[in-house]
Amino acid sequence: MVKILRFAGQLILAGLFVLFSCISVQAQTSLSRVISGYVRETGTNKPISGASVFITETRRGATTDRDGFYTLTVSGGTYTLLISHLGYLRIEQKVTVPPDRTLNNISLSPDTQLLDEVTVKTESQDRNVKKVEMGVTQLPIQSIIKMPALMGEVDVVRSLLLLPGVTTVGEGATGINVRGGSVDQNLVLLDDAPIYNSSHLMGFFSVFNPDAVRDVTLQKGSLPARYGGRTSAVLDVRTKEPDAEKLRLSGGVGLISNRLGIEGPIAGRKLTFLADTRLAINNFLFKAGPANIRDVRASFYDVTAKIKYLPNEKNTVYLSGYVSDDRMLLPSDSLLSVDVSATQTGFDYQTANGSLKWTHTFTNRLILNLSAVVSRYRAATTVPDSSNKFRLQSELLSKIGKAELNYQTDLHRWSFGIQATHYHLSPNTLTPGPVSNVQPVQLASEQGLEAGLYAEDEMTLNEKTSLIAGLRYSQFLFLGPTELRTYAPNGPRRPETLASQETIGSGSVAKSYGGLEPRLALRWALKTDRSLKFSYTRTRQYLQLITNSTAALPTSRWKMSDNHIRPQIADQLSAGYFRNYQNDTYEVSAEAYYRQIQHAIDYRDGAKLLLNPTPETDLVQGRGKAYGLELMMKKNKGFLTGWVSYAYTRTLLLVDGLYAGERINNGNWYPANYDKPHVVNALAIYRPSLKFTFSANYTYSTGRPMTVPYAKARVNNRITLPVYLDRNQQRIPDYHRLDISLTWEKNPARKMRYWYSWTFSVYNLYARKNAYSVFYRFSSYAGSDANKLSIFGSAIPSLTYNFKL
Repeated sequence: MVKILRFAGQLILAGLFVLFSCISVQAQTSLSRVISGYVRETGTNKPISGASVFITETRRGATTDRDGFYTLTVSGGTYTLLISHLGYLRIEQKVTVPPDRTLNNISLSPDTQLLDEVTVKTESQDRNVKKVEMGVTQLPIQSIIKMPALMGEVDVVRSLLLLPGVTTVGEGATGINVRGGSVDQNLVLLDDAPIYNSSHLMGFFSVFNPDAVRDVTLQKGSLPARYGGRTSAVLDVRTKEPDAEKLRLSGGVGLISNRLGIEGPIAGRKLTFLADTRLAINNFLFKAGPANIRDVRASFYDVTAKIKYLPNEKNTVYLSGYVSDDRMLLPSDSLLSVDVSATQTGFDYQTANGSLKWTHTFTNRLILNLSAVVSRYRAATTVPDSSNKFRLQSELLSKIGKAELNYQTDLHRWSFGIQATHYHLSPNTLTPGPVSNVQPVQLASEQGLEAGLYAEDEMTLNEKTSLIAGLRYSQFLFLGPTELRTYAPNGPRRPETLASQETIGSGSVAKSYGGLEPRLALRWALKTDRSLKFSYTRTRQYLQLITNSTAALPTSRWKMSDNHIRPQIADQLSAGYFRNYQNDTYEVSAEAYYRQIQHAIDYRDGAKLLLNPTPETDLVQGRGKAYGLELMMKKNKGFLTGWVSYAYTRTLLLVDGLYAGERINNGNWYPANYDKPHVVNALAIYRPSLKFTFSANYTYSTGRPMTVPYAKARVNNRITLPVYLDRNQQRIPDYHRLDISLTWEKNPARKMRYWYSWTFSVYNLYARKNAYSVFYRFSSYAGSDANKLSIFGSAIPSLTYNFKL
């Protein structure tokens, strides 16, 4: 406990030092003046991200951030501001400095006569070239809803699969793989709250209700210093701002889900709210699948809510909440690792998040953000109908506190922050039914404290060169109560080699890890329409999902770093060339990256992780490397927009332990389960008029690795078992699919009280039977038979009705 308090005190002192340093710098530069404020949409008062604010007299400008905020540094006098954003009417505004009010807020009106459609709208049209970051894509919800969707369900996560470097192991798989990373190596956030399972129905749909989402940002290259705890990517989802003008209803009716949302003012502009709900009962969905899943029963719901309070122009308070629940009933016990002779297996998992954020503007240059977050994820498996009736449950609870200071001048944008996360993990609890042969099991819970301190500066060195330099220090404390196990030194780590156990009391530190995480990004402008970018990022991951299945299941478990499982450390180098053509109508980019991973985690041959009280005996760690090339050509303007991309990605692991049981593939490099070298994506959106939008997307990828038995063995002349040699040396068949969508909407150019649209889409248009997995059956009379499992082997049409009041 003393060590924890000492560590907390050091972080607090460092944070105070950063605060006073920042205020001191602000005081020293107080002779200059600042024009700042928010750019919002007329009528709804929603922030406009990526709006351009340009000073004609100084020929300098800025773009608004995700909250619509901008800052410009000038000397005293009168200036002319030009404010513009694609899809809005450009305005001109005179401003006198020093201003007569703290903030210079601006309202832009939508340009309803504009027919051009931008598929991927980032912070500004030329962001591809002008911004320092690389490997960053921001998708507003207006772009996502134009893409074809499975069963008509607009899906935030599935839209990301059309980007280069983003894949999944197959249809029905939970989460995404970014640049060769595993699912748990992505930090997924919803209004600053972590999401530990981003999927509904075990991977078919994402947990994000599109009606509640404002924009989605995927960062897979240069990571800002404020992010930590994951080694691959960050997916940051932000909910929309509540309407401050009047009460509005919105929703939709489709084959998958029914949606209903409400938003509006509670007490004028000072207090507003939104609430969006989604309910789905999807039994018919699985009837379209193969015979072995036609008896599946499934349902889910989620609720997204937000309250915004504006006591004055210097303070903003947000209260956000998210709740979701999934339930699925499968025939037999096919997804369990043990046979309990059940005719049904149930899976249910819930997420419950809450976040409170306060933003205070000290001056036009100095802004403070404070937030508190609680996130809980619970997953359970039940067998309800056999003599072995039971419920297997796991839970992960995290409590997070953050503080961040942002200070901005004309050439620098500083960020300083401190954050801490407390984890409480209950890995597996097995509870038998009232009359059951199953014995209760409760694995020991785990607790940990992860803390981080960071500073970052985005600076303009000259007209051609910009730089982001950041430094983050993170530390993880594995806390008691726990048992520290020690194994015999001259042999593999196995249950039978356990030598001793030491009891660590509650609140005491059992093991600690930590270190510096430098971040660097550099942009060099070759010309106004082209640039070169470089970045280096180091990250540490102290919490990992352990499973010996290809896709994460509710039976998968989370595991903290302890005295045996070391944190994963990743170092990534990236370089890219970016160019825009014809006034930013076309974008071309090429990015190459190489990531090296220390202490990459995998499971040993024959591992049994379910209900294992000593998981370190079945886990092994080694090295990993991921490298690739991403090419993309995108058209931003016109009646026809979209992109074509190609990604070459490799992910290889090397596990070479001291003993045979701690080696994989005899200590040689082997592909990870999610290694897919070649991926091609194409998206086209054609909008001939304001009423009609036609879109289509095509995707192709190399089949993922699989382990093939090379022989079979007979046990007691009764049981035939497969014999495996090397892991992941073969691949399932390649994957490809074409989807189309047609949307008709009531003319948006007319200002009417009631708006609605119809969307017809077809998923898997040419009914490709893509393999999710290939498995083998052995008999005593014949050789092995390969069998292919396809989730969707036919074209799936859908019709969705959406409305707004």
